[in-house]
Amino acid sequence: MTVVETLRRRIAGPAWVAAVLACPCTAIAQGQEKELDTPYVPTPQAVVDKMLDIAQVKAGDVVIDLGSGDGRIMLTAAQRHGARGFGVEIDPRLVQRSNEEARRQGVADRVKFLRQDLFNTDFHEANVLTLYLLPDVNMALRPKILAELNPGTRVVSHDYDMRDWRPDAEATVPAPDKKVGMRKESMVYLWIVPARVDGEWTFELSSGGKTRRTRLVLQQRFQFVSGSVELAGQGDVPLSSGRLRGDELRLVLPGGALDRGPVELVGRVKDDALTGTVRRADREVAHWSARRRH
Repeated sequence: MTVVETLRRRIAGPAWVAAVLACPCTAIAQGQEKELDTPYVPTPQAVVDKMLDIAQVKAGDVVIDLGSGDGRIMLTAAQRHGARGFGVEIDPRLVQRSNEEARRQGVADRVKFLRQDLFNTDFHEANVLTLYLLPDVNMALRPKILAELNPGTRVVSHDYDMRDWRPDAEATVPAPDKKVGMRKESMVYLWIVPARVDGEWTFELSSGGKTRRTRLVLQQRFQFVSGSVELAGQGDVPLSSGRLRGDELRLVLPGGALDRGPVELVGRVKDDALTGTVRRADREVAHWSARRRH
C-alpha cells in the first residue's frame, strides 16, 4: 500500500471516512479517474521482508494486505513463507497486474487480488493483516480491526502507528530506494490483537486440594491490564504488570498475597472463561480459573 493509494481510498470509501480523513478538497473534486493516473509508490522490498518477518508469517497463514499496490507483499508471503490470502486494491490496473504476476509465479491458487474498498473488506479470517496507510486511515480502521480479528492475529503497519494502541514490537529498516520523504528508512510496527478481559469475573484458586472462590476485577487498555482480586482477610489486592499477548494473559500478585514473594498468574482466555496456573520462579504452585460475570 502507498500514500497515494490511500488518497484513492478516501475517494472510494464511505462518505464518513472522507470526512474523517484530512485530505485536500481539490483531490476529492478531481474525481477518481484523475487520481488513478497518479503514479503509485511501492513499499521497498526490504520493508516487505521485515513486515513478514516481524509477523512471523509461516506456511498456512492467511495474510490479507489492505492496499496491495503491485502485489509484492502477498506474492512474497506466498513465495517465501508458504502463506495464502488476498490483497485489496482500488486501481484496476494494479489488480490486473498483480493477478497476472501471481499466475506467472505459480501462486495464483493461493493468492488473489480484488478491486474493492478496504473499509468494506471482510478480513476476519486473517492471521496476518498488513497495512501501509496514513495515520487517520489506521485510526478509522482500528475499531474494525479490534472487533473483527481473532485474538492473536498479527497486524503489521509500514511507517504509521495506531496512536495510543502501542505496538508490541517495532523496527527501523534501512530503505535507500524509498520514494517518499527525505529519510531513507522505514518504521515497521507490529500489534498482536488482544482478547477482551475487562469486567468482573468469578475467580477460583485451587491449591492443596482446596478451592477458594472470590471476585476478580480487570480493567483493560488494549494489551495492558490492571485490576484486583479479593482475598480473604486482605480485601482487594491489586494486580500489576498485566499484559495480554493474543489470548494469553499474565498478571502479578504482590508478595504476601498468596506467598511470601510475588507470584504470576498465567492463563488463557476463551470467550467468557479464563484458565491458568499460579507460578513462582517459573514453577507451578497452584491452578486458577475464572468465569465472566454478566
